[in-house]
Amino acid sequence: MIIHFTGYWKGVLPLLLLVAFAAACQSGKKEPYTNRLINERSLYLQQHAHNPVDWYPWGEEAFEKARVEGKLLLISIGYSSCHWCHVMEEETFSDTSVARYMNQNFVCIKVDREERPDVDDIYMTACQYASKQGCGWPLNSFATFDGRPVWAGTYFPKKEWGDVLKYFADLYRNEPQKVVQYANELTQAVSDLNIARQGAEAHPLDELTLQTLADKFKEASDKQLGGRKGAPKFPMPNSNAYLLAYYHFSRDTALLKQLYTNLDHMAQGGIYDHLGGGFSRYSTDIFWKVPHFEKMLYDNAQLISLYSQAYRLSHNEEYARVIRQTLEFMKREMTSRDGGFYASQDADSQGEEGTFYVWTVEEVYNALGDKALADLFLDYYQITGRGNWEKGKNVLFAKGSEAAYAREKRLDETKVRADLAKAREQLFELRAKRPHPRLDDKIVASWNALMLEAYIEAWWALGEESYLDAALRNATLLQEKMRGEDGGLFRTYAKGEASIPAFLDDYAFVIQAFTSLYEATFDLRWLEEAHALLKLADSRFWDETKGIYYYAADAHTGLITRRAEINDNVIPSSNSAMARNCFRMARFYPEEGYEVRARAMLDQVWPGVSRGSDLTYFSNWSRLYLDFLQPPYEIAVVGPDMAPKRDALQRGYHPNAVWMGSESESQLDLLKGKYQEGKTLIFVCRNRVCQLPVADTETALQQIERN
Repeated sequence: MIIHFTGYWKGVLPLLLLVAFAAACQSGKKEPYTNRLINERSLYLQQHAHNPVDWYPWGEEAFEKARVEGKLLLISIGYSSCHWCHVMEEETFSDTSVARYMNQNFVCIKVDREERPDVDDIYMTACQYASKQGCGWPLNSFATFDGRPVWAGTYFPKKEWGDVLKYFADLYRNEPQKVVQYANELTQAVSDLNIARQGAEAHPLDELTLQTLADKFKEASDKQLGGRKGAPKFPMPNSNAYLLAYYHFSRDTALLKQLYTNLDHMAQGGIYDHLGGGFSRYSTDIFWKVPHFEKMLYDNAQLISLYSQAYRLSHNEEYARVIRQTLEFMKREMTSRDGGFYASQDADSQGEEGTFYVWTVEEVYNALGDKALADLFLDYYQITGRGNWEKGKNVLFAKGSEAAYAREKRLDETKVRADLAKAREQLFELRAKRPHPRLDDKIVASWNALMLEAYIEAWWALGEESYLDAALRNATLLQEKMRGEDGGLFRTYAKGEASIPAFLDDYAFVIQAFTSLYEATFDLRWLEEAHALLKLADSRFWDETKGIYYYAADAHTGLITRRAEINDNVIPSSNSAMARNCFRMARFYPEEGYEVRARAMLDQVWPGVSRGSDLTYFSNWSRLYLDFLQPPYEIAVVGPDMAPKRDALQRGYHPNAVWMGSESESQLDLLKGKYQEGKTLIFVCRNRVCQLPVADTETALQQIERN
């Protein structure tokens, strides 16, 4: 069953709205309405706590009320940095007449998708099935009292939303059997989409398969501007990271050129914050010029990792600057006192999207004072009197690299770099006085793990000790504040308290990050923690019959079905991350059968990869395929001087290496018997078969490169 309504699609409505949330939160102001969301920790739910809508948080109380009163559920899902969520809250959910109708005819539930991605996944899938197109946020779904979706849509202006409400209220009042029929059909569809193949045959591994995927990626790429052809443009860090690793295997120079084009244009475009560091969510145009201005932790974490890997291969100082500047942004604006990383910054400030980031010519001249310096800055960042964006405003949008610009203008490169850095610093100080975008300060386990890994990657790339210190602080927070008495993880940490049992992606990325932290430090406790969490994830999420991990554990109630997350996207899927964790853990604990599991999971998913043409949705699975096709080196460093030799080896780009070591004897399988008193030796191994040990890093690198 498909119901169509004419509506505005997310991102196409002109920005004509004023913000009310900040005014509503003025100190001392008495609110005319307060609902149950006032007791929630989520910033997004708090933003709706003074709506006249009688919102309930997700839970049994709302389901029971709908059952007793014979009403449909209205489940509205969003997140704090979602621009169109704010628009609908302001113009629709704050309207008393709309709220009255919603309260009379429905039981209304508000969900923060970042807290409950399992709930979001079910109703987003229902929306995509019902509308046969992409869906965004806010996501609004009508459902039976037990949560079965009847229909789902996204943003609606107030008048159209009133029509939608009336349609479903009348339908349920007059033809309840039809609503139940719709719910049964849509619930079956949502569940069917989740069925995994069983007993898949082993897929023969061959180089041609991966080359075909790489060729399709190149065909879909914008060779001049980077990213995919057309707009909008998303960074897709995991796809680029996989292809960087694939280049290491294939030596496809055309692919490497495309990857560098992607990285260069993202770093030079308006999607990058040239004054303060950090990347926005995506670009609305083909040039990477005008971003959707919110900054998400998961984007920035993965992009730091990507630029760090690219720097280790290229030693491009522009990439080093992006890494350092973005990590300064993280430290300055996105890090808690106890080492946690905040979820996001809003796109809006002062009632408009992007206001914090954009400039006029006059503002630049007034701020810099020096006309020559201002002229250089205005030219390099393409700032004009007419504006390169809206209302005479300008997004900072670089004319290529600083080195290329200096050559083109026949200017001294050193002076150009110094002058631009000086101008950026002065404008940054001025910008800091503007009203800042709203910060969502909740700490999400999976996203924090991605950022932890980013700090490790930056440490490997640049050797800054403070980066490793930040990774260790965050790991300690995850370990001490976000684990329960049974050892299980929590999803979120806010206001000094952890809550919501973790989902599979939380386990997957924490396991991944803790394993990387072991490789960076050779502190065995981090590997043991990762190993313990993998076993715990097996007990809570693994389905032996389907041979796949569920996304939500049994602890999560109210779900109509347990789904499995398979497809990669902006963030790798939790199942592909777990499969790679299994493969990697087998290097350290080969007797536990994890490599067999990883291969079985790959064989289940791979037929879908071979049928599809878009690497985006299988980039992390493709990385696992590459791991099997080209088994990684197991590089062991054993002896009293293992730390400096380990660090020297890890400065290079070795995507197919697993690192382990100790100062003395170790119980890890590959390290047993390798300690020789008074010596520090490096063992380059593959499939646990080692070459002759060597004492110096150069010879060890030659052993790797020779193979």
